[in-house]
Amino acid sequence: MPKFACVEDFRKHAERRVPRMFYDYADSGSWTEATYRANEVDLQALKFRQRVGIDVSQRSTRMPMLGEMLPMPVAIAPTGLTGMQHADGEILGARAAETFGVPFTLSTMSICSIEDVAANTQNPFWFQLYVMRDRDFISRLVERARDANCSALMVTMDLQILGQRHKDVHNGLSAPPKLTLANMLNLMTKPAWCLGMLGTRRRQFGNIVGHVKGVKDMSSLADWTASQFDPSLSWNDVAAIRRQWDGKFIIKGILDVEDARSAVNVGADAIVVSNHGGRQLDGAPSAIAALPEIVDALGTQCEVWMDSGIRGGQDILRAIALGARGTLVGRPFLYALGAAGEAGVVQMLEILHTELDKTMALCGRSTLAEVDGSILLN
Repeated sequence: MPKFACVEDFRKHAERRVPRMFYDYADSGSWTEATYRANEVDLQALKFRQRVGIDVSQRSTRMPMLGEMLPMPVAIAPTGLTGMQHADGEILGARAAETFGVPFTLSTMSICSIEDVAANTQNPFWFQLYVMRDRDFISRLVERARDANCSALMVTMDLQILGQRHKDVHNGLSAPPKLTLANMLNLMTKPAWCLGMLGTRRRQFGNIVGHVKGVKDMSSLADWTASQFDPSLSWNDVAAIRRQWDGKFIIKGILDVEDARSAVNVGADAIVVSNHGGRQLDGAPSAIAALPEIVDALGTQCEVWMDSGIRGGQDILRAIALGARGTLVGRPFLYALGAAGEAGVVQMLEILHTELDKTMALCGRSTLAEVDGSILLN
């Protein structure tokens, strides 16, 4: 495996190894991609106060999320089509997270099913839920997560309507890829990916195919999926799911203070300040810009986390400085998985940890409990 120094190294390597439509699916935003870019730019605009002459010889980046003490405040975000970045990608990602000691979140739109991931891992993982029109299917999905011993349920609120992603339209995104001339020519340049896919049976949406009446193949799956995202989703629906789920409950996709308060009112243990990585409402604020007001409004009512735009350990520290009690990483995970599989994800987490630890020290702090807005320049 190549030696990677940073998340950008994984991205460049993944771009060479992963078929264009799946790489573009991971590395793009909606419409003009303005919010996608702002997520990174606004984080980078936050400058650190370098401090010297402070004893930082005894350091720890440990911090709890949902009561579980972690080596750093990071979880792997739910990402759709992960098993198309690398064969059996969700299983490999969950194993890597388990090795490092951080939570892994499985997406509803995963290639490997809940049961597949549970059968191939030792530790409980989190499950992310999209609330679709077929409420009976959603209820069964929650029960499947419970049966698989998932330790938290994460409801994503910002995909009731699919944002327009131009690259996916141009590429004709599908899983598995349609065998058009353009796709076949591109696949010929990705031999390692193709060999991996030939060696697995997991090439469709494992949580859906075989679990929904009438969905047995890619054609029926595409029709069902297109009709299932539900613009009628309301907080009453989320409250009903909360009543069904008696474990830890996370709500993702919050950018507004009023919505954050609604999440608390329906029983969220944690919320994720997120704009879906810039993949939904283009022109919305960056996640880091929305974070401080939400933290101030909620206080200690629930844990406030952040995702969207994190590309390294320094960004994790920036989020903690502005009040986040945890972070989720999606694209860094997908880049590392596409570049080098399970081992790549472990190495990516190690890189994030090293960057977080070194930056904290150079800011004159020994623990994350000591980190607040004072480590940033006004």
